[in-house]
Amino acid sequence: MRLDALLVASAARLAAAGSPTPRLDAEVLLCHLLEVDRTWLYTWGDREADPATAERFAALLARREAGEPVAYLTGEREFWGLRLATEPSTLIPRPDTETLVEAALEKAGAAGGRLLDLGTGTGAIALAFASERPGWRVLGVDLRPEAVALARRNAERLAIANAVFRQSDWFSALEAAEGEAAERFELIVSNPPYLADDDPHLARGDVRFEPASALVAGDGGLADLHHLVRTAREHLAVAGWLMLEHGAEQGGAVRQALISAGYAEVATRCDLAGLERVSLGRWPGR
Repeated sequence: MRLDALLVASAARLAAAGSPTPRLDAEVLLCHLLEVDRTWLYTWGDREADPATAERFAALLARREAGEPVAYLTGEREFWGLRLATEPSTLIPRPDTETLVEAALEKAGAAGGRLLDLGTGTGAIALAFASERPGWRVLGVDLRPEAVALARRNAERLAIANAVFRQSDWFSALEAAEGEAAERFELIVSNPPYLADDDPHLARGDVRFEPASALVAGDGGLADLHHLVRTAREHLAVAGWLMLEHGAEQGGAVRQALISAGYAEVATRCDLAGLERVSLGRWPGR
């Protein structure tokens, strides 16, 4: 079968299976197998798919029909123009999270400083920021050692030298020894778990295949957000900023938590869809 005909048939199958982007999914999977870009597919669509490629493509297509995320099938996802390796042990980087990167870059006015990314996963936020601010030192931490290893591999393949990664349960590996000062950062950012355990999104789309530990939090999805608001104060430099990604309906609760904890200049940023996505506050110090 010609490649263009194969894509048409495959997109129809994925549409019937409920994919929101059937044509794009089919193109990305085929490009992955052929090691070409999408422009090549449109230029050379009249070429025949060899039997081996067609067989491998059919296998990937069946897995996508069953709902497996394209990013896990190809092992990569683009974020902030960076091609990141992905694994089922970590969340898939999403465009909404670029709102958090944009907010961090806006507040990082100085030539240098320190940024901490809590729950770094693939390293997407840390690496995006580090790529734009080479004078800053960036630390990403994650509870899962496999996530830390993946983030380190992404840093190496992207040749981003000013970002390092460490295993830590939130701030646990950063706590000061007795008589020593705690590590402090001008910016602390996080995309923590913020879905309630009964959130309907957990039963739909790519989320079904992503690790629940990186998605679900207690207290209706607010537990980790509240924990970070309370504990980040001990690790922020004076006038440093805490920035948290959250659900579209959680902005009010997060703003109130920040205000109650003593943060100043509390605000919320919306994503490209106009939904409240990132809340932030400046720590004035004690």
